[in-house]
Amino acid sequence: MHKKVIIIGAGGHGKVIADIVINAGDELLGFLDDDSEKTSLAGFPVLGSIADASRWPDAYFVVAIGEPAVRERIAESMPWAKWYTAIHSSAIVSNLETTIGEGSMIMAGTIVSPGVTIGRHCILNTGAIVEHNTVLEDYVHVSVAAKTGGEVFIGKSTWVGIGASVNNCISICPDCMLGAGAVVVKNITDPGVYCGVPARKLR
Repeated sequence: MHKKVIIIGAGGHGKVIADIVINAGDELLGFLDDDSEKTSLAGFPVLGSIADASRWPDAYFVVAIGEPAVRERIAESMPWAKWYTAIHSSAIVSNLETTIGEGSMIMAGTIVSPGVTIGRHCILNTGAIVEHNTVLEDYVHVSVAAKTGGEVFIGKSTWVGIGASVNNCISICPDCMLGAGAVVVKNITDPGVYCGVPARKLR
């Protein structure tokens, strides 16, 4: 079904999602952004602020903002919205016992293996790998070239940094940040920022 789409966030993520929308054959109406100085992005108009979203009740929306807490705040403020799930044509996403929540974004070159559960409004960025039977709760962000082994659980609003790795059968609690290149080899039960090899909490 042909969809009319509005992207929330006229920044880098917004441009990447615009490319996915266009290549999917859907119609991009434009962007919403609270920065009044932004008037267009990639040739498409900034239609107004985020508070103006209700002016387009028939459009599909996607929150293309990297920060999990900001995505959550915006999504929760729009309970009436229809959400667009953006999947790049080059992503490899298994159809075998895999579920993807509304409003989530899967970028180019990403691999999602069988049995994966992806929550609402997640980001799987370019070249990410999510292996079998992994669970990503709502608002998780898996950054560029980050990867998880199989049977991993990543709690709500956790951000897995660029190139980070999570070993098989690891559980990570909500509201964590894994730094770029971090390697997680044991469960994380305390929210916070974790960096290094192996990953340790910054104090």
